[in-house]
Amino acid sequence: MKKIKYVIFLMLTMGFLASCVDYEDATEPLKATSIRLVAPETFVDNSALANRTITLQDGSHSTTVTTNGNGVATIETLTPGIYNISASWAISSTEYASYTGGQQHALSSTHKLTMAGSLTEQHITADQTIDMPMSVSEDQDIVISKIYFATSKDNNNKNYEAGRYIELFNQSDDSVDVAGLYIGLTEADSPQAYTLENLMDANGGHPDSLLLKMVFRIPADTVVKIAPGGTLLIVNSAIDHTKNNTKFEHDLTGADFEAKDRSERPVTNNPNVPALELVYSWLKNVSNLNMHANGLCGVVIFRTDEDVKNWPVTYKYPNTATSGNQWKLLSKRLVLDGVECLPNKQTTGPNMSLKRLYADIDASSAHIEATGGRTGEVVYRKTSDRKSDGGHLMLVDTNNSANDFQVSTTIKPREYDGN
Repeated sequence: MKKIKYVIFLMLTMGFLASCVDYEDATEPLKATSIRLVAPETFVDNSALANRTITLQDGSHSTTVTTNGNGVATIETLTPGIYNISASWAISSTEYASYTGGQQHALSSTHKLTMAGSLTEQHITADQTIDMPMSVSEDQDIVISKIYFATSKDNNNKNYEAGRYIELFNQSDDSVDVAGLYIGLTEADSPQAYTLENLMDANGGHPDSLLLKMVFRIPADTVVKIAPGGTLLIVNSAIDHTKNNTKFEHDLTGADFEAKDRSERPVTNNPNVPALELVYSWLKNVSNLNMHANGLCGVVIFRTDEDVKNWPVTYKYPNTATSGNQWKLLSKRLVLDGVECLPNKQTTGPNMSLKRLYADIDASSAHIEATGGRTGEVVYRKTSDRKSDGGHLMLVDTNNSANDFQVSTTIKPREYDGN
């Protein structure tokens, strides 16, 4: 009897002690966490970093804060967690020269530039100051402006994938000849063939190569100009897809190029639309734009005079296999523009550890709202507040897809907010 009473007493005592423990410590807001922007080495002062907006993304929630005159932003209360941190803004060549004490940017003396920085999967567990290095890149004339990978369901509620497309946009005030331009789709295996850390390890600790599962080229045997503020539409099937899904699909008969399908059960191609040249495919029977409906796909554009067909390929890390899938290796120095797309987890947002593109190509990622696709969602660039010198609309391009892109189920090919 005494033993039973002792056990009951012990249980009550333990319950009382447990009730006194503060289990909310793990999620108690931090105090005075700071993000410090670090200027490029060529900058002579921190004036370029003053009054800039920094975004901290925690899943589907974001927090913004503004830097002081020294480029430091302080957040009074912040819940511990894993955050993606980014900041970016446009600067002119004149401003660049001022920030660097008279230097001209190595890439251009006339084009606008973008200052950008990002930290992915930043684990914040205590009050601290976090440094975020910034870098400068030149704004590109041609950007990837729209990617339709989500696909939809047809009138019989079956998966309908033929309507995939990629769109390019000319930001400049001059017509741009894109003949010979390459379009690459990044490796998208699960698990990843290479993580970004694997790629750096394979390259002696330096970020350089990207893995491409497919490479296409706009034919180089004729001039292919995109007008100022104009678009180039590349599709898998240049037919009227509205017959199969009126709500989400589009009439693509006016496409500029078509990735002709050579599989055993191909989608319908349009003989009146020129063929996009297939340079490389990691699978022999796949010849069209192969993008995952959930969004695990990255797109890059690049130029080179080299013979891409002769570029090296690799098996999955650490490249010791003798059979299986292989991917083309692309040096990131050739990339003109890149957009990372990642699957969305509605409670946590995109998983940045799945990134295939380095942060200086795309600081974060674009994503659709649905977790599995088939919803007709297209990711497309936001319209910028500024116009080109010639007066046409421009699209947001800060090398940060979370900032640059948005999602729609109604916007049409060659259409953007404001036009």
